[in-house]
Amino acid sequence: MQQLKPNVYFVGAIDWDRRLFDELIPLPDGTSYNAYLIKGGEKTALLDTVDPTKADVLIDNLVAVGVESIDYIVAHHAEQDHSGSIPDILMLYPDAKVVTNPKCKGMLIDLLNVSEDKFITIDDGQTLSLGDKTLQFVYIPWVHWPETLGTYLQEDKILFPCDFFGSHLATSGLFMDDEAVVYEAAKRYYAEIMMPFRTPIRKNLEKIKELQIDMIAPSHGPIYDRPEFIIDAYKDWVSDRVKNEVVLPYISMHDSTRKMVEHFVDALIERGITVKQFNLGVTDIGKLAMSLVDAATIVLGSPTVLAGAHPEVAYAAILANALRPKTKFASIIGSYGWGGRMVERITGLISNLKVEILTPVIAKGHPKDEDFVALDKLADQILAKHKELKISN
Repeated sequence: MQQLKPNVYFVGAIDWDRRLFDELIPLPDGTSYNAYLIKGGEKTALLDTVDPTKADVLIDNLVAVGVESIDYIVAHHAEQDHSGSIPDILMLYPDAKVVTNPKCKGMLIDLLNVSEDKFITIDDGQTLSLGDKTLQFVYIPWVHWPETLGTYLQEDKILFPCDFFGSHLATSGLFMDDEAVVYEAAKRYYAEIMMPFRTPIRKNLEKIKELQIDMIAPSHGPIYDRPEFIIDAYKDWVSDRVKNEVVLPYISMHDSTRKMVEHFVDALIERGITVKQFNLGVTDIGKLAMSLVDAATIVLGSPTVLAGAHPEVAYAAILANALRPKTKFASIIGSYGWGGRMVERITGLISNLKVEILTPVIAKGHPKDEDFVALDKLADQILAKHKELKISN
């Protein structure tokens, strides 16, 4: 239990040891489930709960704050790492009401079997008085689910945006203290979770501009007592600006593709292009996702397996397709033994990307001189395309 402002407390849980989220997303630095308690002069509100595995920590923190009653449980988001302990809190505080929007209400009923009579539904912009503290509700859909909302505490100028601006980072500090560490964690979080929703995030950034914000208290990671740090980062990430970078995820079975990748990387570097190379046999997919946030071009390197891409490369293509980065160009390099349709199949896996496909380079067997020449031409083509966009590192 820690205090943000007078009568505003962090009562969430730090999960130091969790290393995988949704059985998909790596958590190299753990995470936190941030819940906040606001004691008003007349009413008390709990903003979100915690993952069910940490319900006991939340309850202990509420006891430590001396909470005898809770009037409102504000549910910003139905995903269980925030909502999963609502049934436990309702058992301890049976008079509490769950405050949320109609869409989230329906999802909480489906996911947690919360009784319909336990809800109070609110509209966008509606306020709720706790006496000397006022909660203003702000709809911020598609960050990253359709029902998400935030709460603005008017008197203290604190925005509680749930997953918006979050970071998977376990830390004992309540507030951001190491900008570099937090920036990387927040960018990883954005890349893995928020990037597919760039357009609605832009709209939500415009929406919160109307609020005077002194502090942002997200539902994962440290609190920002300098809100412009994370707001400016998001403005950059969701913009259409790309950098003079090529992301090159690849795998090689018998060295043919590896030799092509090595030559190609050297060619790009010689042309002043930053390269981010990933051997998919050992890659942290979170770092791969982060690299896609800014890069102008992605080039997938693969041998041919059963007429298609190597499964690891296919997975990387599927990941990029799902994350929908602002990448402008894509290509494919690799090799084959007797035939196949690798290029067509990889291209089909990235159909969501609004990219121009640049000339692929596919060698038959071990790459020959003409294949290396073709790789140089592809590097030239990428350089020319980047110059057309007037981008730099």
